[in-house]
Amino acid sequence: MTPLPLTWLYVPGDRPHVVAKALVAGADVVVVDLEDAVAPDRKAYAREATAEFLQDPQPVPVHVRVNSLDTEWAAADLARLARLPGLSGLRLPKVTSPDQVRHVATATPLPLYALLESALGIERAHAIACAHPSLRGVSLGEADLRADLGVRADAGLDWSRSRVVVAARAAGLAPPTQSVHPDIRDLDGLAASCARGRTLGFLGRAAIHPRQLPVIERAYLPTPSEIEHAETIIKAAATNEGAQALPDGRFIDAAVVAMAQRTLSLTRRR
Repeated sequence: MTPLPLTWLYVPGDRPHVVAKALVAGADVVVVDLEDAVAPDRKAYAREATAEFLQDPQPVPVHVRVNSLDTEWAAADLARLARLPGLSGLRLPKVTSPDQVRHVATATPLPLYALLESALGIERAHAIACAHPSLRGVSLGEADLRADLGVRADAGLDWSRSRVVVAARAAGLAPPTQSVHPDIRDLDGLAASCARGRTLGFLGRAAIHPRQLPVIERAYLPTPSEIEHAETIIKAAATNEGAQALPDGRFIDAAVVAMAQRTLSLTRRR
């Protein structure tokens, strides 16, 4: 089984030379952005430039964030990009209903990822997550969500974060990735934020600069002590004796074993 991505590097679609550099920057997935990173008068150019290089397979998975589905550019994005050989997925911004996902799924066979960026999107998180088999993930767009909710402190988003984690799990999807950390110089803050996201149930994070990638990966990969503990649990569980105690007194059962297996699944990256 291929490990789930931990790093998703966003790059503007109207800067092909930056896209080329991103492909060798070490991200698990490169996301070419046609939405927020591109000015209105550059939308058509960004679409065509992106389509041109996606005519060929790429060295890493490439996704495209199309324009919001209620804008004048979205239909052209989907028509031009939906079936290109170098494209591995589409990210749909500002999704507010399951019907939007189903509509896009009729236009492309590609895996889809929905970004929830408003109060309405959060309220409908589970319905959106269950909208169509082509949908492979849901996550937050925190800048827009923060503005929509009028949230000033970071903790004000924790309920929405937990909501999308639960919705993804209930729909049988992979854990959501964290939204971007906007200050590319604040690597300590990024690390702390990733640690917080990990405790909430996120897995991996979107980035806007290559220097953020190793910080995100370190935060989400298990530590040597976590690996050792998980291996101890798996070894003890192999005795098939049901719930039992480890030498340090901690009990293990099926739920604990499942968490240990998840931890060890991430070690395949090392």
